[in-house]
Amino acid sequence: MDDLDWAAHRPAVFGAAYRLLGSVAEAEDVVQDVWLRAEAADRSDVADPRAWLVTIAARLSYNVLKSARVRREAYPGPWLPEPLPTGPDTADQVIADESIGTAMLLVMEELTPPERVAFVLHDVFDVPFDQVAGVLGNSAAASRKLASRARRRVADAREQHPTASRTERERVLAAFRAATEQGDFDQLVKLLHPNAVYTADGGGKVVASRRPVAGAARIARLLARITTHYRAERIDFIEFNGELALATFRDGEVIWVDTVEVGDDGRITAVRRVANPEKLGHI
Repeated sequence: MDDLDWAAHRPAVFGAAYRLLGSVAEAEDVVQDVWLRAEAADRSDVADPRAWLVTIAARLSYNVLKSARVRREAYPGPWLPEPLPTGPDTADQVIADESIGTAMLLVMEELTPPERVAFVLHDVFDVPFDQVAGVLGNSAAASRKLASRARRRVADAREQHPTASRTERERVLAAFRAATEQGDFDQLVKLLHPNAVYTADGGGKVVASRRPVAGAARIARLLARITTHYRAERIDFIEFNGELALATFRDGEVIWVDTVEVGDDGRITAVRRVANPEKLGHI
């Protein structure tokens, strides 16, 4: 395959794999496999290279996804998607939209593998249902039903958890960073919704809460204690998964990444922290 063609389509190939797997490392493995298969294939009758490559990526990811769900059942503590840098300074540009956000990826984690494949291929990448059916081994009508079910789940999640505007989310995130840096318990409580939930993914590699922590006061107390204990050198704003997030550094390395969800009342409803070093090495 011509290098220029591959460079043009690679972001879509990686984007499809990452949306399906929630893992940068696994998505990169899929990308390499797609490249090798595309190189060896007869492409003379390929009318839409992008759809063709994305479909190959989905087929490979579907196989990984089925085994990944089994592995995640044995994962130590909560599992969160691997943070994906998406800012203008990232080396490899990725197609970033709402479907790549952390909250959306967690909603998709609740879908069955076939629902997730049908939704990502058709609703995100506009792949026709007859091609989706080829990946899933069913009919176009069955694939359409799977995508419809997934779409309803996504719509229900949006309705149950209305969010603030991007500008408001970034304003709240800036205030959250300042309060976290200072270990300001009172300010953290004000920023957090009373029913907010804090989730930490340490993967059994670092100390992290093995269960979600609920309640503004409990979360604020925990965050203030962690800040005092770890003495981070700085907390930077970095774009992950299409949204501004916080990367905490110590000794020049990222030790965790925080994303927050802000409700339509301007208060934080969810704090999600990825601290598993295996999920941060690519940053």
